Amino acid sequence: MYNTALRSYTAKRIEEIGAADILVGIPCYNNEKTIAHVIQMITHGLAQYYPDRRCVILIADGGSTDDTRETAREFEIKPWQEKIVSIYRGPGGKGTALRSIFEAARRLHVGVCAVVDSDLRSITPDWVTHLMDPVLSRGYQFVAPVYLRHKYDGTITNNIVYNLTRALYGKRIRQPIGGDFAFSQDVARFYIDQDVWDTDVARFGIDIWMTTMAITQNFRICQSNLGVKIHDAKDPGQHLGSMFRQVLWTIFTLMEQCESCWQGVTRSEPVETLGFTGSIEPEPVSVNVENLIDSFQSSYQQFAPFWKDIFSATCYEEIHQAATLGAADFTLPVESWVHILYELAATFHRWRINRYKLIDVMTPLYYARVASFVRQSQDMSSLEAEALVEEQARIFEERKDYLRALWNAPPMAQEA
Repeated sequence: MYNTALRSYTAKRIEEIGAADILVGIPCYNNEKTIAHVIQMITHGLAQYYPDRRCVILIADGGSTDDTRETAREFEIKPWQEKIVSIYRGPGGKGTALRSIFEAARRLHVGVCAVVDSDLRSITPDWVTHLMDPVLSRGYQFVAPVYLRHKYDGTITNNIVYNLTRALYGKRIRQPIGGDFAFSQDVARFYIDQDVWDTDVARFGIDIWMTTMAITQNFRICQSNLGVKIHDAKDPGQHLGSMFRQVLWTIFTLMEQCESCWQGVTRSEPVETLGFTGSIEPEPVSVNVENLIDSFQSSYQQFAPFWKDIFSATCYEEIHQAATLGAADFTLPVESWVHILYELAATFHRWRINRYKLIDVMTPLYYARVASFVRQSQDMSSLEAEALVEEQARIFEERKDYLRALWNAPPMAQEA
């Protein structure tokens, strides 16, 4: 149990600074190759857009074993700006890093705080004003990012997080786990006062937790377009299985905590989008479709009996049909995916033991849906593929009554 994520030397440095107008936090872990570029863009952006404000850059490191901290310390920022390089205290994970940033924002009494990822290669000085100006000049309290991303970058967002956030809470926030946010001091204070820092939120799921809390607490929300996002993108079949499980766990847990907020939501509404205007085709992201399909179909042999037990007969048949298809005509239709996620959410809600096991055995179904999306959009530009994402989100929204019926159904005898 930790009552603060700030080490004593960090707290002392913050006390020496006293107060600031702007805080930019950079959570990091083993990012020596990119951290200097991110700091460079931040210091230039602060100097260009906020030369008369007192600005602090806080690097919140998770105990990197490379030279991330050394690189950050050695990089020279503008002489009138302040920089703190800190190792946070508490459970390892981005959530604890952000906790330390929230605490610093509160202690410094800043008017706005922004956080940006440490692996960004496309960040520019303009990101600084795109993120923070809506808070400083327009009265918004929480700013979510919008990016121009390659159609195969952000598969968890495109196939899960955007759909469920929009359908559940009624806000069309396109990148609920984008990683780059801005918020006012009152939002930072709210976050730090929540009793979640010894839970899994401190390890993973912090981005969707922040977005969901901003929505359900009725903070004033907007989006800011940051332009193209280029970072260390990952092949979903090779690297994103664990992230899928972590994000889904957090979303389902929040559904239980925020049930009173989403049960009555019947439609979604757009939020104001500010920032960058224009269109750029992002850097390509490679996806091994055959590997995704093979992972799903080989797992089907192992998990089919379990899937048959927890899904409806119709839903299981849709999964079975996908398992019989070859790579050339493989598909797991969006309607099937809606049924899978909604039935899984209701099952998670009823289960009280082995919930991690339930999530673990769902990863191959995520691979199947990503493979289907890749095949469907293979001849499209990223802008054209965006229409598929929007259509999928619309179907999730239209079928929300199916989720409600499953969620609110009385437990069967074996569940009681």
